[in-house]
Amino acid sequence: MSLRIVDTRETAPEELARLFTRPALEDMAVAPAVQTRTAELFGEPLPPAEAVARIVAAVRERGDAAVADFARRLDGMDLPPALFFVTETEIDAAYRTAQPEMVAAIRRARDNIRRAHEAQLRQDWWVTMPGGSVLGQRYVPMERVAACVPGGRFPLVSTALMAVVPAKVAGVSEVIVATPARGEGQINPSILIAAREAGADRILRIGGAHGVAALAYGTETIPAVDKIVGPGNVFVQLAKKHVFGRVGIDAIAGPSEILVLADASAPPAFVAADLLSQAEHDTEAAAWLLTTDKALAHAVAAEVERQLAALPDPEVARTSLERWGLIAVCRDWDEAIALANRLAAEHVELMLQDPIGVLPRLRHAGAVFIGPHSPEVMGDYVAGLNHILPTNGTARFASQLSVDDFVRRSGVVAYSAGSFAAEGEAAARLATIEGLTAHRRAVEVRLEALPNRAGAAGEEKG
Repeated sequence: MSLRIVDTRETAPEELARLFTRPALEDMAVAPAVQTRTAELFGEPLPPAEAVARIVAAVRERGDAAVADFARRLDGMDLPPALFFVTETEIDAAYRTAQPEMVAAIRRARDNIRRAHEAQLRQDWWVTMPGGSVLGQRYVPMERVAACVPGGRFPLVSTALMAVVPAKVAGVSEVIVATPARGEGQINPSILIAAREAGADRILRIGGAHGVAALAYGTETIPAVDKIVGPGNVFVQLAKKHVFGRVGIDAIAGPSEILVLADASAPPAFVAADLLSQAEHDTEAAAWLLTTDKALAHAVAAEVERQLAALPDPEVARTSLERWGLIAVCRDWDEAIALANRLAAEHVELMLQDPIGVLPRLRHAGAVFIGPHSPEVMGDYVAGLNHILPTNGTARFASQLSVDDFVRRSGVVAYSAGSFAAEGEAAARLATIEGLTAHRRAVEVRLEALPNRAGAAGEEKG
């Protein structure tokens, strides 16, 4: 395999756009084994969105019974409702078998994440308006949220920290971690420890679309939540999309992606390692390099080959790079930055001689990593800012998960009799313009009841 290199001077704009265009979530490739299991489950082959719709409907209608049925048929678990949630005994056992260094690493990451997110906390505000009324905004934490934590081929311990810590910093009363178990209902012990260290109140050993549906609508055993956040496979994300409106969601997360902007000062080995760090996530992950240096492009491509061969299990990364890996040699940095802004990638690394000069021009990115010693992987684990980020170009309008995702903004309005008298007539006139008579009357009955207005009305009658 050779990582594809294109020269923008030799590539038609429409071809370049095609090479960088990612499919919509509904069009993402699904593994043949998953397609087979879906066909067996429903008696016919179904696209993921239709399969998700049926799963959600079944859970909404049959509650615990449907969740247990899907756990058996999809996850291979015989799981009665009494065992949906992890017990304290299981969590204690995870700590007993854990290496102290692993627990220490989790705690260090947790502390950095907590510190970064505490800096995001909002303060209620109040302002007195010219007419004398008082306006304000309160930040009220949600009562119960759920965090989806992948636990399959890669048990994402870091995601448990990234999803739970901000919710707890925000003041959420109850946080439920939902992570899929396998076989006899076992969950990776490190996920149990990370969830507990982050502050999770309960751990649900069910993931997938059936877990999302249960958390959205509630069952006899699983309580409904106010919001569901976190990554997951295409079925988890489509389920989040399906239940949005019943509950809040953070975003529809697609496969991971990284965009590196690098010049001749960048070590090719660093660039290649960072491209591979995202390619190994998923066969649909994207790894892109933009440069103006053709020599660097070829050096990185060669280094990717060398490092790929050294991976213990290179097939996922290899497939990802073949499908979505790309190096573009741009005419100049104006073109490269414009292309980066169009891509609006999840992770953007600036391995440039003058990264600070480029940063203000980079308008659309989920997170930015500056310099050769700030690899995206540090953001995944210990840097402190959140690694749950917008993907597939949505960084044009969406942001990384933060404390703001777990609070509601409530406006507060307070008029005294005097301030109401000063502005009531203006409100009544606007209601008249809109033709909303009852709106106008809601103002006028108060104006008529004001002492000075009542006296004035009496004088006019006399």
